[in-house]
Amino acid sequence: MTNDLLSMTATTMLQHFRTGDLSPVDVTRAMLQQIERLDHHTNAWCLVDPDTTLEYASAAEQRYRDGTAHGKVDGVPVAVKDVFLTPMWPTVKGSRVIDPESTLGKRSPCVAALERNGYVPLGKTTTPEFGWKGVTDSLHCGHTNNPWDPTLTAGGSSGGSAAAVALGMGPLALGTDAGGSIRIPASFCGITGLKPTCGEVPHWPASPFGSLAHAGPMTWNVEDCALMMNVLTEHDARDSQAAPRRNIDYLAQLNDGVSGLRIAFSPSLGYVDVHPDIEKALRDAAKVFEELGATVVEVDPSFSDPLAAFGHLFYGGAANAMRDLGPRKRAMMDPNLVIVAEKAGQLSMLDYLGAVNERMALSERMAVFHTRYDLLLTPTLPITAFETNREVPKDWPSTRWPTWTPFTYPFNLTGQPALSVPCGLSNGLPIGLQIVGRRFDDALVLRAGQAWQQARPDTLQRPPLFLDASDTVAAGGAA
Repeated sequence: MTNDLLSMTATTMLQHFRTGDLSPVDVTRAMLQQIERLDHHTNAWCLVDPDTTLEYASAAEQRYRDGTAHGKVDGVPVAVKDVFLTPMWPTVKGSRVIDPESTLGKRSPCVAALERNGYVPLGKTTTPEFGWKGVTDSLHCGHTNNPWDPTLTAGGSSGGSAAAVALGMGPLALGTDAGGSIRIPASFCGITGLKPTCGEVPHWPASPFGSLAHAGPMTWNVEDCALMMNVLTEHDARDSQAAPRRNIDYLAQLNDGVSGLRIAFSPSLGYVDVHPDIEKALRDAAKVFEELGATVVEVDPSFSDPLAAFGHLFYGGAANAMRDLGPRKRAMMDPNLVIVAEKAGQLSMLDYLGAVNERMALSERMAVFHTRYDLLLTPTLPITAFETNREVPKDWPSTRWPTWTPFTYPFNLTGQPALSVPCGLSNGLPIGLQIVGRRFDDALVLRAGQAWQQARPDTLQRPPLFLDASDTVAAGGAA
């Protein structure tokens, strides 16, 4: 097993599969060995089943031998966040109140699409209970640590998927994002993650968080993100709210650059306190886009912090998820989830509809903003990773997670595509750059991310734990 193999992108992997230079079985074995070697540091995985995984890999290898390889990711290992239904493995969403047997034999649309395209499922990655917060810990699975420093959080709620990709435990991963849950851990762990336009990726069963929730790809680089979007956007009739299929090839114009685009950048959205290193990284990124031929302007979108509206809608979703659970089951759950859900359950209908009104107004404002600007650049987060097993940083003025994710949740409210790409380091920890586009302009967002990574390949850095072949890093308290 070599770091070159574990660092390989899915796009490159597929090229080697087609020529016979690499075997899906050999690649999959290497990923499984990496999980065994390093996951005690991060706790990225809640289920690993090597026998089943290798059966999928062997079937893919045989297809290549027979000349019958099919689909867009045939033979590529994929990490699956434990909120997606997989027919052979239970899906418990980080919770002790879900009957594992009740979830078997079913496929989420993303899983069904990956199956049709020949994927190799590596296992299920960790999530907080019901994916409710911006860090990854639960009473069921323990807490997930950051691959750059296992004493810190990986972020959440797709923290397991992010840590797995960063450490070469799999080139592709599935995540979900109802308030930043793809972009937060992508930023903290130094990988690439896309929250697609709402409705672009079919999602079933419907999330209790409603149209705040998006499913999307988490990968090492933008090219693999585009590859995965070509799979995940395939039609699935079960999502009645999905947008009409446009059969976009997200790879087709990926390398067309950003010359001639009008790009706005905002270090604070007009209301966020940002770490100086992160603001500098954003300003430096804006200069790169200008050098690539875009017209770049510093401007705020001119909306006030929609935190209250987001809280009503998001925590209302948590209350919805728990509406049929009685006191006995609630006593088995994350007590903070129970607190926010019960508080949200006391909202009036007019409180909730007022939040809906604010959401609509924000969406309209951003739609008008994008008549002037093709893209908006912001930090993904105003801070870097903090101590693990906490919802907020130490001495933070609030006890709830969305207060430190002010750049992510606004674009769940608007449903716009938002991509997080690595943007350098602050005190040895990753910084994320967020690229936001018009609704259904996911291809342009990916194109801009690709231009950035081609201009700044140095931003794609593996964490020290990945590079430490002697495996001497302290475990950092994974449960």
